[in-house]
Amino acid sequence: MSVAMGNNRIQQVNWEDELYREIIMDHYANPRHVGDVANADITVHGVNPLCGDDLKLSASVRAGSLKDLKIHTKGCSISQASSSIMAEALYGKTLAEAQTLVSQFKAMMLEGKPASSLPPPLADAQALEGVKDYPVRIKCALLAWNSALQGLTEFARKKSKISTSVTEKTEDDVYGKQ
Repeated sequence: MSVAMGNNRIQQVNWEDELYREIIMDHYANPRHVGDVANADITVHGVNPLCGDDLKLSASVRAGSLKDLKIHTKGCSISQASSSIMAEALYGKTLAEAQTLVSQFKAMMLEGKPASSLPPPLADAQALEGVKDYPVRIKCALLAWNSALQGLTEFARKKSKISTSVTEKTEDDVYGKQ
């Protein structure tokens, strides 16, 4: 902790708070994984009408992993930084790992789990823990993560339907239609 003098007042500045602000501002000013994935397997559009945040997420899935993940985010600095942090954390992860990381982030934001309990891929996400102190802003921080979870869930459901259709067709071919 350091002491800063300003306007004849003494303010205590926590170095961790400053570091977290820098991480958020870095992701806001220099978002990672911006763009669109051609022929995406996952496409989600998320909106936070309270703040005007708007997110488009697209991803390709290869061998059970997120091989490409891109975002377009418009809105407040918290939603833009959070979507960049999310994209960086989930990129290249298996679908199961991605779902686990989303759940861990949401547990920090909604269930009071400490940021220090987050695994290394979510190191930058620790910077968003302070958002919990501003209930109106939590939706801004969660937009990307909820959208990612929606996309992962829809992909799994779609894949399950395709698998079921193939199984049904195979059974019809083997046993004949009745």
